[in-house]
Amino acid sequence: MSTLRTLLESHVDDGPLPGAVALVARGDQVEVAAVGSADLRGGVPMARDSIFRIASMTKPIMAAAVLTLIDEGRIKLDDPVAQWLPELASPMVVRTPSSPVDDVVPAARPITVADLLTSRAGHGFPDDFSLPALAPLFGELKQGPPQPQHIAPPDAWMATLSRIPLLHQPGDAWLYNTSSDIQGVLISRVTDRPLPEFLAERLFEPLAMTDTGFAVPPHKLDRFTGYYGLDDSGAPQLLDAPDGQWSTVPAFPSGAGGLVSTADDWLAFARTLLADGTGPDGHRVLSPASVARMTTDHLTPAQREAGALFLEGQGWGYGGSVDITPTAPWNVPGRYGWVGGTGTAGHLTPSTGAVTILLTQLQMSGPTPPPLMRAFWHHAATA
Repeated sequence: MSTLRTLLESHVDDGPLPGAVALVARGDQVEVAAVGSADLRGGVPMARDSIFRIASMTKPIMAAAVLTLIDEGRIKLDDPVAQWLPELASPMVVRTPSSPVDDVVPAARPITVADLLTSRAGHGFPDDFSLPALAPLFGELKQGPPQPQHIAPPDAWMATLSRIPLLHQPGDAWLYNTSSDIQGVLISRVTDRPLPEFLAERLFEPLAMTDTGFAVPPHKLDRFTGYYGLDDSGAPQLLDAPDGQWSTVPAFPSGAGGLVSTADDWLAFARTLLADGTGPDGHRVLSPASVARMTTDHLTPAQREAGALFLEGQGWGYGGSVDITPTAPWNVPGRYGWVGGTGTAGHLTPSTGAVTILLTQLQMSGPTPPPLMRAFWHHAATA
């Protein structure tokens, strides 16, 4: 039987992947492998504590942060978000998903906190990227691959968002990404605090997630990995260096994909969800009810089918997918988590207590998980 290290080496040695860190935890038993290089320019060896841009693995953390406010009674699931986000007080909706951006009708009802948490607020990516209403999301809001230093500050970002029509009526359809960015602004508005400050106090410090944040400080840059894509020849090309876009806190801290983290930091977060919201030393981060909501599928069959490009038949909780159909060996009913477009993935399975984390530096070419990611999940499920 192949080991986790052997699996990673087979992809790093024979392909364009510079390096990777993988972790599989079952209770107190933790298997970790780190192979390859953290930065091809310097050949720094990958290590267990290497820091990665985790992209959309940010989304579950953001949903958990929103739920801390619900647990405190500061907001409720059915609250209209307009009381904190007045830019969304009177949203317009394109008449049909394929309509031009100026063929709009009023929203049938307000957008609620629950709509944001389930990614059914009306903004975001469907399976068809060619729809006219998506162009402003990519062009004006810079939705897509994370580029933290090129996004407008939250107030300006929200002002732009207010001029972009919804693709669907609130609650009608699951759409990817944008709701998580709005969640970050919501948290900041409700608490009247910068999002990085709130996350540090409520999640990162209590859970000892010491390397998680929206930027990497200078004294940690030696552990920060390079970020790569593929050039026309299939060779890795540098997209962002360790001293690049994540070396300073951005004006817009992206709740959809802006965090950096390590395998052990995300493991601490995952274990808290497995423990019904209780962190180290018995510190309660979330209520059991909030954890249950977070890790339960909220979509209708039609919504899951419409989002098949991203979801591959699975459901969606708050901030992450929920396995409901065993279409592959790794699809265990109730498995919760998500992948990141920078080549990362993190999942937890409440029924078994397993946590699987894969961190790489190679940008995904689309929503479909790359071969290493699938091979890693298969290894974790069958080892």
